[in-house]
Amino acid sequence: MNTQAVVISEPGKVGLQQVTLRERCPDDVVVQTAYTSISAGTERMLLAGQMPHPMLQLPVIPGYETVGRVVEVGPEADASLQDRWVYVGGAHCYQGINPAWGGQSATILTPAEKVIPLDRMEPRQGVMLALTATALHGVDLLNLQPDSRVLILGQGPVGQLAARIAKQQGAWVTVTDRNPKRLQTAVADQTIHVGGESLTDAVTEPVSVVVDATGSMEALAGSLPLLAKGGTIMLLGYYTTLQLPYMPLFLKEARILTSREWAPGDLNRCRDLIAAGQLDVELLLTHEMGVNDVSAAYETALNDEDCLKVVINWNIT
Repeated sequence: MNTQAVVISEPGKVGLQQVTLRERCPDDVVVQTAYTSISAGTERMLLAGQMPHPMLQLPVIPGYETVGRVVEVGPEADASLQDRWVYVGGAHCYQGINPAWGGQSATILTPAEKVIPLDRMEPRQGVMLALTATALHGVDLLNLQPDSRVLILGQGPVGQLAARIAKQQGAWVTVTDRNPKRLQTAVADQTIHVGGESLTDAVTEPVSVVVDATGSMEALAGSLPLLAKGGTIMLLGYYTTLQLPYMPLFLKEARILTSREWAPGDLNRCRDLIAAGQLDVELLLTHEMGVNDVSAAYETALNDEDCLKVVINWNIT
């Protein structure tokens, strides 16, 4: 069985191709894709051919943000999944091509246990589950208290979501970004336009936590004077190397934490928060394009500073 998929065939080249699906397993469901999205941090490195992992070789089918409808259920799969909207965090269901992460495909085969039903929530918003769960897991590791003061650097999708979740957990939240348009959709107690005002002048009290969602060592280093003694730095960006001045870290006895994706159950928690209206992600879906414009969608997602999230609609051309 063949299907169309987004393929990064060589560095800088992305487009639609016909690919071959593997044989179905008894516990598989067949998902017809309606929406996918582009995780800019991960897929920027894939498109550049720079993903630092020996298994992630081109050509590759990218994507772990897929929403679709279950159109067939295998004999050993949960029959109640038939016709339901689900989120799929990637799929290894192809022959002859690297499937990491494999979510950008018109048809997906995946074990039923790996799908997240999207009952009670707008299906299109399901493309936000992966990044929301990433932000949730990072904030959970901080064990925030009611008196926590949190500074979040960068208001891309992960930074925006981390701010919303930290606010929900009772923290005082300050966010920064170079792009004032991104600050318009931020949910925080204080917003700071980097370049428009001095960070050290704007933040008048020490912060207990600095969350970096920029991936920039320069931005993170500039925030260190604001960190309280014994404070925590959470790295929610992606970094090839860490280069920070040691003295401020030493004097403040700072802790540095990293967060890898999400914990078991986080995707379901995020779905329930979004479905209940407790976590607003709609404003983060800033662009929508048809699947035949996938090359332009990547250009927008990776290079348009006003773009927070591109929804790729597989039902329009």
